Order: sequence, then structure tokens, then C-alpha cells
Amino acid sequence: MLKPTPVAEFYADMMIALKELGLDVTINTTPCEIADCIPFEQDTIHFAYDADAAQRFWRVLLSVNDVFWRFRSGFLGKASPVHFFWGSFDLAVTRFSGRTAPRHPGGVPHLPNEVGAGGLFARGVQRRLLPGSPGPVDYPAFYSYAYPAPQGFAEAKVKPEAAFFSKELGEFILPYDAVRTAKDPEAALMEFLVSTYEAAADLAKWDRKALSAPLANRER
Repeated sequence: MLKPTPVAEFYADMMIALKELGLDVTINTTPCEIADCIPFEQDTIHFAYDADAAQRFWRVLLSVNDVFWRFRSGFLGKASPVHFFWGSFDLAVTRFSGRTAPRHPGGVPHLPNEVGAGGLFARGVQRRLLPGSPGPVDYPAFYSYAYPAPQGFAEAKVKPEAAFFSKELGEFILPYDAVRTAKDPEAALMEFLVSTYEAAADLAKWDRKALSAPLANRER
């Protein structure tokens, strides 16, 4: 049963459990993409756990996962699985053009530059659901960005109406509450996924006709 526990204690218990299962695991214990962070085994400060909030977030992830998978089905090129992102606390899916991209400059806090370069070696358009983080968008939101961003991407017209481009982040943003309160939440999110992809792909001159496929039925 999960309960409020210091990160250091939770980390120690988890490593013991893995060892008892015969799994010899070694991980980097420094959180990445966080500027001022504490290694897991030293973190006795953070211990909050809200079971109700965790349960509700899990249900959100399940619902968004279905929409992301349906969006992914409409693409014949290389695409990532819908996955929990390797750097931050968010759900993500990416479509790739099939062309290589300029080397990522790195500079992400506590993330080796080789990891950033390896993760963004190809030109792609990524969508993510983030539950909120310190910065210009400190509330739950869907993000969409292209790497590298083609010229004119920031000025592209996307849907739904609540979506906007954040100059600070260099990404399109759709607040989670705009989706949650929409008459048809799935349709609103799909509009955002499709319109941001089309804007990036057209401006970057992807062969959309060759890469497109009909979206799967909702009953995946």
C-alpha cells in the first residue's frame, strides 16, 4: 500500500524489493530535467502522497492514452509508442518524418547531452500531456512541438480555439481544462493533435500523402 513516505525511504525499499526478486538494478539516482534536485537516496524532504489525486491522474492517463493511440494509428511512418516520457512526468507520442535532425544542443539539467542528442536525432512532431510544472505554464496542459521547428510554425493556425503558441516554451499549448470541459473532450484533443501535426508537417514539407492513413475506430 503506497503511503506518504520520504523519497529516500521509498527508493531504498524499492531497491530491496528488486534485489529480493533477483533483479540486480543500477540506476542514476539524480532526477533529470530539474535544476535544483536531490538524489533519491538523499531526499528526506519530499514525502507527500495523495492517493485520491494519484488515482484520478491515472484515470486521466488511461483516457488520454486511448486518444494518443488513435492519433498514432493515422500515420504510416515511424512513430513512437504512446509512452511515459523518459525525462519528465508526462505521457507522450511522436511522429517522425524519416529524416535526420540537427544535433540537439543539450543543456537540459542533469540530462547527459548524449541522451538529448540520441532522443532527438530525427525530425519529428511530439505531443505530450504534462500535469503542470514551474514555469510559464504551471497548470495541466497538452503540448505540441516540432524538432526542429520549421519557419512559420509559431504563427500557424491550430485548433481548438483554446490552443495557443507559447513563445517562452516554443510549443503549442492546449490547457487540460479546455479539453475536460469541452462538449466532446476526445474530439477537442484530436483537433489539437491533428492540426499541430499538419501545421508542422506542411511547413517542413513532409510527404503527408504517403504517410497518412485512416484513424482507427474508437473501439481500439
